[in-house]
Amino acid sequence: MPRPKSAHRPYQPNRPHRVAVIAPSPVSMFNLAIPELLFGKVELAGVPGYEVVVCTPQPGAVATTGGLSLHVEQGLDAVREADTLLVAGTGHRYEPDPLTVAAVREAADAGRRIASICSGAFVLAEAGLLDGRSATTYWELAEELRSRYPALDLKGDVLYVEDGQVMTSSGYAAGIDLCLHIIRTDYGAAVANQVARATLVAPVRPGGQTQFTQTPLPPERGNACADTRGWAMRHLDEPLTLTDLARQAGVSVRTLTRRFHAESGVSPLQWLLHQRIERAKELLETTSLSMDQVAQACGLGTADSLRGHLVRRTGLTPSAYRAQFSRLGTQGSRNTSVAA
Repeated sequence: MPRPKSAHRPYQPNRPHRVAVIAPSPVSMFNLAIPELLFGKVELAGVPGYEVVVCTPQPGAVATTGGLSLHVEQGLDAVREADTLLVAGTGHRYEPDPLTVAAVREAADAGRRIASICSGAFVLAEAGLLDGRSATTYWELAEELRSRYPALDLKGDVLYVEDGQVMTSSGYAAGIDLCLHIIRTDYGAAVANQVARATLVAPVRPGGQTQFTQTPLPPERGNACADTRGWAMRHLDEPLTLTDLARQAGVSVRTLTRRFHAESGVSPLQWLLHQRIERAKELLETTSLSMDQVAQACGLGTADSLRGHLVRRTGLTPSAYRAQFSRLGTQGSRNTSVAA
């Protein structure tokens, strides 16, 4: 039977949100570094938004996929004190550790939010948390996950999936997108975008964006549209068209569309709409602008257009979103609501 899709337990006031990161053996050092780096950048009025603890089934030396070893002091007892549990991956196939599986199942039963990066999804599946749920993993492991755990609904070509209290992501940089999504869920778009800027990564990307597997590009071509994206971000309040973007890039519309999709996984206009909505959310959180002013500032035109796009993206009207996530006059407090 599928487990109930309940929300994670509410945060305790006046303390950081606790995240326990389980390191399997061997662990991907990149997977392990992502939560500490991103969650560690969250501060509200100088107070940390998160407390991150790395733990492992057998404390001590933990092998890494790079041939090194890490010393992890905390055992799985740290899971019981966590609000969110995140299982890191190895980047390749491995058998889930029974102690880890039991700890994950216990945390889920206690109402914790559960997340995984890369092959960490196998632990969640072994614990029964993905039965009847949508989930993803690193694309090279997707078919194996599907065949071993047929009760889950595999989304094999997306960056990350949220289904109830459970979140799963693909491998490598998709873990960054997942952690930024968690930050946005907990503290709002403005904080998530601030963390993205501080760590020099892309703003929060939608989970439904495809993984970069069908049209891989050589590393040197990975930033061909970076200047155009930066220019568009500075002109979101203008009615930008494909022709405007192509002219800025100095290429044809067809070439721009092909390059943009290869780099970003979405079309230029899909990317532009996502950035407009993110800017709108940030303005709703941090300003008292009217709805028409917010819509104009982010290029969505009218308050009606803003409302339609925001409801489709978050399930909340602009007024409801502002009521839940506004930080005006509450910079020292933590928002404990979860975005729809």
